[in-house]
Amino acid sequence: MDSADFTALRHEYEAAGLSEQDAGDDPIALFERWLEDAIGAGLDEPNAMVVATATPDGSPSVRTVLLKQLDERGLVFFTSYASRKGREIAANPRAAVVMPWHPLQRQIRVEGPVERVDPADSDAYFATRPLGSRIAAIASPQSEPVSGRDELDRRYAQVERSGGEIERPESWGGYRIGWETVEFWQGRRNRFHDRLRFRREGGRWTRDRLAP
Repeated sequence: MDSADFTALRHEYEAAGLSEQDAGDDPIALFERWLEDAIGAGLDEPNAMVVATATPDGSPSVRTVLLKQLDERGLVFFTSYASRKGREIAANPRAAVVMPWHPLQRQIRVEGPVERVDPADSDAYFATRPLGSRIAAIASPQSEPVSGRDELDRRYAQVERSGGEIERPESWGGYRIGWETVEFWQGRRNRFHDRLRFRREGGRWTRDRLAP
């Protein structure tokens, strides 16, 4: 494909838009409504979120994870603490998130500080995972180079044959991204989109509209 193939890709957004009245004053409540809309629309992986982290010197990395919990404290996902994102969070405990729902012509961006969830909460979630996923979490040295797929399969089989309790490893658990800045994007015609941004200041939320 050449660049002309991409410049011809255009889709006109026909949504009704997002007004301040519709958004309200509580971004967490609006986040939950939009997530419910994505689930109700039958989208694949409606809880998928793209998480960006960075090293202290500003070198970024990004990947897709699954949102597993949310409340007034923030968004929670689970992973290996020894992974690249885990190492970057340890050194620079901040993250940015995008939840893209293209069929609904919507996306949400979240930025905020990151902390580990309580070990008991990680234990509780780990116990709900399918057995194969629990085995994989133990067997995989996430983000580390391996000799090939055969090595991964051997690691998995070794854990599977061990016959012991498949308990959460200390190197695996949850992270919570706090609500600091939340931006709601709704597609509109002519690329003249709606963008409403909420920022937490002094324990309360402020809201403003950004130019598209």
